[in-house]
Amino acid sequence: MRRRSKRYRALDGKRPSEAVGIRDAVAKLKSFADTKFDQTVDCVLRLGIDPKQADQMIRGSLSFPKGIGKTRRVIVFCPDDAADEAKKAGAIEAGADELIKKVQDGWMDFDVAIAVPQIMSKVSRLGRTLGPQGKMPSPKAGTVTADFVQAVKEYSAGKVEFRNDAGGNVHTVVGKLSFPEEDLVSNIEFFLQNIHRLRPTSAKGTFIQKMVLSGSMSPAVTVSVS
Repeated sequence: MRRRSKRYRALDGKRPSEAVGIRDAVAKLKSFADTKFDQTVDCVLRLGIDPKQADQMIRGSLSFPKGIGKTRRVIVFCPDDAADEAKKAGAIEAGADELIKKVQDGWMDFDVAIAVPQIMSKVSRLGRTLGPQGKMPSPKAGTVTADFVQAVKEYSAGKVEFRNDAGGNVHTVVGKLSFPEEDLVSNIEFFLQNIHRLRPTSAKGTFIQKMVLSGSMSPAVTVSVS
């Protein structure tokens, strides 16, 4: 069993005993901002979906209105004659066969992989390598696109991907504890709006069953979703 620090245990005792509204949850989290570094704020939703059903999978990508407080390292699988354009847009690596081989050989020093459609037949061989890392390009996530320049700019600036796990949970970063309270609230509400928009028609009952917010080194606060 993981042993929590003295600080964490002390903060755990200060958490609300019941679910609170988004603003109250954000305010409580910000009161936990006593570390030497700026903690990342995570949002986790437990959804009323059956993850085993393909038509109930939740997946997408978002550029948050207030950003997430960090940049991301992006690579692009594209024809070699388009590699310079991709790098000018912000990609750290770009190309076709050589880049594919580099990833196959174990290089994973990047956060997001984007691919142009005509290269996907080659990129598909990386499914077993990138899939478990959540880095496989996907049309649903917006990482398979002909407009790779715009995609690089968005993902480099902090655009995030999300998808449900095997338990029906969806997780995303929504900002930093140093963000103004109003900015965190705006990002969280924006995320919820998009999740509701993606609700599968076949999902029955309560869609968002539980919601928690947490800092990377702080206890989670349960948020009211009623």
